[in-house]
Amino acid sequence: MDKIDKKIITLLQQNARMPLKALAENVFLSSPAVSARIERLEKEEIIEGYEVKINQLKLGYHITAFINLEVAPVQKPDFYPFIKSCPNVVECNCVTGNYSMLLKVMFPSTMELDTFIGQLQKFGRTSTQIVFSTPVAPRGIDVNQEMPTDN
Repeated sequence: MDKIDKKIITLLQQNARMPLKALAENVFLSSPAVSARIERLEKEEIIEGYEVKINQLKLGYHITAFINLEVAPVQKPDFYPFIKSCPNVVECNCVTGNYSMLLKVMFPSTMELDTFIGQLQKFGRTSTQIVFSTPVAPRGIDVNQEMPTDN
């Protein structure tokens, strides 16, 4: 991956709908050359897909929360299908520490969040943090950042 690929990735992370012509102008290549690079990045699974950013508040989802959940390893075969079927779970991570799962959820109200937490507690102990604000929203990776080297 060269500097041009990194620039294309940076631009697409800022606006996944940027027209090919605009991308080409930004990296000083032809549109077909940029298209070929994007296709290669997709084929190599460096670019895995494209997403739409939504305004959750305008859709009525006023509560964002992070839920820590303690799930025993033997419960994972039951837990994973359950959590994948929950539409309000926008992210689920298996983590280290006192809890084994970290969930990011969005709900219209605290009452609905409370009901969901009750359903989760059949898998184990929970700890919930409700988000007040998000000073750094989800963003792309800085692909131009230097990686540390081993000495």
